[in-house]
Amino acid sequence: MQSMHSITQLGYGETAKNKAEDINEMFRDKSINAIFCAMGGYNCNSVFDYLDFDLIKNNPKIICGYSDPTSLINIISAKTGLVTFHGPNFKSLSDEETDYGYKEVIKRFIDKDLSLGKKCDKFKVINSGTAEGKLVGGNLSLFSNLITGKYTASVEDKILFIEDLGFESPPGMISNYLYKMKQNGVFEKIKGIWIGNYEHESGITLEKIVMDVLDKTNIPIIKSDNFGHGTFKTVIPIGTKARIDTNDVDKIKLVEDCVE
Repeated sequence: MQSMHSITQLGYGETAKNKAEDINEMFRDKSINAIFCAMGGYNCNSVFDYLDFDLIKNNPKIICGYSDPTSLINIISAKTGLVTFHGPNFKSLSDEETDYGYKEVIKRFIDKDLSLGKKCDKFKVINSGTAEGKLVGGNLSLFSNLITGKYTASVEDKILFIEDLGFESPPGMISNYLYKMKQNGVFEKIKGIWIGNYEHESGITLEKIVMDVLDKTNIPIIKSDNFGHGTFKTVIPIGTKARIDTNDVDKIKLVEDCVE
């Protein structure tokens, strides 16, 4: 990456149009190869009406972030067909106690490695099976707002990955998000689910809530703690095809390139 820039958090009262123009300009600038969201926040969706999706499509480059940027990276991928990346924000690259996220960024964008996480990462099988589809998702509270309306991320034949922050989204709220998705047919369309980090003081797990909501399902579901609001953040390419096989040593793997 010869040049890297970051998008700062969109604060309350800041003009969404101006922030969107900053993003458009980063894509327009030929000297910039990668854009990292600086940190999380609350209102990434406020820029959607002002983004130039044709400009972005015709100037493809890496854009990476997690948490509130879930909205941004999924809508850019949906509107342009580009691969975007759910991974460390710029702030978390230096704030975390380990260099896990930094090494995952280097592995994905420099080495072009296709593994999702490290060999030592632990995966748990929640529901057995196999599935193949393009990856979509991120923070559950944000993604649940992208399933209907003007700005929608398609879930048809996709592998959905989800995570959330426990102290902001308690189990009842998580259940609400998932029921909204269920009532809008999301779980009838997707091919599989990959659950990431979620910790709540009650001890109730995200996988338990998922299974309570789905009741019965034939789609494969796996769980790991290597993406989301935890310490470990692998880089997940949205719009890239992956395969879940619960009988394989690698429970999920990419089956196509994601970085040119």
